[in-house]
Amino acid sequence: MAVRATVSRFPATLEALESCAVQWGVAVTPFAAADERGQPPTTGSGGDRVPRCEHCWAYFSSHCDLERWGWSCALCGTLNGFDDDTARRFQHPDACPELNSSFVDLEIPVDEAEGGGDGVQARPVYVAAVDLACSEEFLELIKSALLAALEALIPGSLFGLMTFSHKIGLYDVQGPIPVVKNAFIPPDIEEDGLPVALEDAMPLLAFLAPVDTCKDRITAALETLRPTSSWERGAASGQEEDTVLLGGQEEDTVLLGGRGFGTAMSALIDYLSSEYGSTFALARVFAFLSGAPDYGAGLLDTRRFGEQYASKGVDADLALLPEQIPFYRDLAAVAVQAGVCIDIFAVTDEYTDLASLKFLSIESGGSLFLYANTDDSTLPQDIYRLLSRPYAFGCVLRLRTSSDFEPGNSYGHFFPDPQYENVQHIICCDSFATYAYDFDFVHNDGFSRHTDPAVIQIAFQYSVIEPVEETSGNESQLSASYKFCLKRRLRLRTLQYRPARNISEIYDSVDPEVVLHILVHKVILESLDKGVREGRQQVHAWLALLAARYNEALSSDARAPPSSIDVDFSQCPQLQMLPQLVFALLRSPLLRLHEEGVHPDYRIYLQCLFSALEPSSLAKAIYPVLISYSSPDKQAFPRHTLSRAALIMSESPIFLLDAFTNLIVYYSPTADPSIAFPPPRDCLLRTTINRLKQDRCITPKLTFIHGGKDDSTLFESYLIEEQDVDGSGFTTGSGFVAFRESVRNVAAEIIQEEIGS
Repeated sequence: MAVRATVSRFPATLEALESCAVQWGVAVTPFAAADERGQPPTTGSGGDRVPRCEHCWAYFSSHCDLERWGWSCALCGTLNGFDDDTARRFQHPDACPELNSSFVDLEIPVDEAEGGGDGVQARPVYVAAVDLACSEEFLELIKSALLAALEALIPGSLFGLMTFSHKIGLYDVQGPIPVVKNAFIPPDIEEDGLPVALEDAMPLLAFLAPVDTCKDRITAALETLRPTSSWERGAASGQEEDTVLLGGQEEDTVLLGGRGFGTAMSALIDYLSSEYGSTFALARVFAFLSGAPDYGAGLLDTRRFGEQYASKGVDADLALLPEQIPFYRDLAAVAVQAGVCIDIFAVTDEYTDLASLKFLSIESGGSLFLYANTDDSTLPQDIYRLLSRPYAFGCVLRLRTSSDFEPGNSYGHFFPDPQYENVQHIICCDSFATYAYDFDFVHNDGFSRHTDPAVIQIAFQYSVIEPVEETSGNESQLSASYKFCLKRRLRLRTLQYRPARNISEIYDSVDPEVVLHILVHKVILESLDKGVREGRQQVHAWLALLAARYNEALSSDARAPPSSIDVDFSQCPQLQMLPQLVFALLRSPLLRLHEEGVHPDYRIYLQCLFSALEPSSLAKAIYPVLISYSSPDKQAFPRHTLSRAALIMSESPIFLLDAFTNLIVYYSPTADPSIAFPPPRDCLLRTTINRLKQDRCITPKLTFIHGGKDDSTLFESYLIEEQDVDGSGFTTGSGFVAFRESVRNVAAEIIQEEIGS
């Protein structure tokens, strides 16, 4: 569990919080294998026996004061007595991890009647739902991705293959020859469900095949997949092929409809629900889409993308970001109750309305992936990574604080408990998933005792499935049966933060990556609520306010001219990166405008991706890291600004740009021809690239560019500091310099207004 705060010295009063203008909160990665310093938790059993405070229900930790007959809560100070069990346990401190560490991970006993324990089978279940209203290229990519997925699945997992178009196809691969049973989808969106239940078409346990014994037959079934033809879809729906007239000219015949995704997902969730709690504890569905659902229930109207919003005086971003219909959000709630988590992989450059579809993935605990084409898609690598890393499910996350402050807003892909405050439920959580909280004071006086530390405690309760391999017969026999058990665990982390004595201490303790993390969460919500323009204004206004507060705190002359206002935070190294981060955020597709060519589906994809990243990864995605090398085996400088001037002044021949989703190796046009291009596989640069690729949740695209020989447009697009903040490209007198001046002017106005008042 990694926890990073925006400031390591907390503001002591409400006045100090308002005066510093810094975001106050934390970013939490609960299922990370170690803390932010790389230290793993102390593990053990007895998670159900950790003492709880009688007043605030916080857990005992090593930060609590021990008395002879009891303990004082580190959060609220309440003196709690020991019960007999705790008194006996604490006589043997080595057997009580919570006595020795503030970061523990403890097993909780699970009653077999509740679906857990060593005696209950809870096999991992995976289902691939493949769109057949597609192209041959799409289908070839999906086949490659599913072959990679099969290699990543652990033996004993159950796998099901389903297809959808105007009909649903269920594959039985447990016999000598793969068999497919079809159920036709009603074209009427008002019709409730399928004419025939999927269970009646094929029993679920015939559909779910053991991967270890049926991998070859699953592969054979994949090879039989073919796109459905227009004729098939038309015949099934009773449509004639329509001849479309555009501008008085007869165009190609087209068929309206054919991708019954909504009906297929609804039927699949209902199908799987019958074995929830017996065969499986969590079923993961991988839904592969080549376009928008345009048939049956959940049909989405893509015509809104072609509307001429500008001519109507309508904000296109505000019009395209909300969901069209609540169908997929409602379906996600049904999926949660059925123990089904859905990951959506959209491979298309057409408008698919991810604004509506995203809820089915993120609210069921899954992820949303978008690939613009099949040529250079990293889908096979991404699904292999997804299945190779551990995940927890059925998670409950609770953040508690000491009594003078409290959690304000919470951010991330979870949903709040309907009954208890500050309790979030997470359906499925991997080691990268990150959530955020900001804080408020309970009263205007702030911390009642500035000498006492502020305390945060995070409790994360979760389930995992662990394999138990049993060899059949004697040890000489090679056959093995695979059994899985459900484990429930409690992870606890208690942290202390000292209140700052003055604003300078707050500024010196800032973590700019975490500040950006919370800022991005806030601006995404603002964009969804009021539009991208409002989001942009919010970010710019915040940076100007921070600059004004910084200058007011550190300047001896409040009436200094605007030209002397320091927007570079020259006396505070911890703040100096923030102007560049905010400038890059305004330049990113997340906040660029629709008329600048940002596709609404891509913006939605980035919103989903960015709101789940941990702070360091998010910072790279917003403001990439540019490293120079004097040779493939020698690094020259660890970080440059993103400008052409930096490249020229560096005089290094090789640059590595890490933009999180892209890794670019760029050779300068003046690089010595004797330097090998691309770099050799055994050099330092390649080693660095391989390490970077392994350390992230998605597969970055790797591109090699030789300046002067190859097209350098991709690399140069990241050199944003000479670009205008409104996205008009390379222009004289604009870019980051002009942005700084605009921040300085607004900061000066804030200072003058406050002097005048």
